[in-house]
Amino acid sequence: MLRRLLQLYIGLSLYGLSTAMFVRADLGADPWNVFHLGVAKLLGMDIGTVIILTGVLVLLLWIPLRQRPGLGTISNVIAIGLAADVALAFIPTIDSLMARCVLLVSAVIVNALATGMYIGAGFGAGPRDGLMTGINARTGWSVRSVRTAIEISVLLTGCLLGGTFGVGTVLYALSIGPLIQICLPWFRQRPRPLAPQPERVV
Repeated sequence: MLRRLLQLYIGLSLYGLSTAMFVRADLGADPWNVFHLGVAKLLGMDIGTVIILTGVLVLLLWIPLRQRPGLGTISNVIAIGLAADVALAFIPTIDSLMARCVLLVSAVIVNALATGMYIGAGFGAGPRDGLMTGINARTGWSVRSVRTAIEISVLLTGCLLGGTFGVGTVLYALSIGPLIQICLPWFRQRPRPLAPQPERVV
């Protein structure tokens, strides 16, 4: 249990970190954060608050998918937004294009690892990833296909709201599904088999 809890909260913290990395790379945010940044710009709010509010609203979409929220779901709604704001406070603005490119690629990898960690911990997917796993379970479509479709849909909405679009957005939308499909088995926690009991002699 302790290992799973550590995996959950490390994963959520890394996810928030990856969000801040995308913002500081300034080469295009991932699709969800294009949406978050667009809403933040429209309403004059910080991105962490928008992430939390969006998570609550996305949970409503779980109802027709019959997804059940868990500790990981509730923690996701709160922790990622907080972690993103904290990370943004510590990561400075970067001028070097090469450094920003490295930060962008690192953000994609960190995001995939973080997603695999907190889903694999088994405390329930986050609101956004619950859509992915719920649609996968209900339709049988691959995780890669479902995730890519969701990212592209959110991206288009975010662009209309004025979110930051760029090469990083395209890279993320096309690569995150395959990367999660690779990373998820690394962190999936499986219950240990019970030790065989000795036979009783009657």
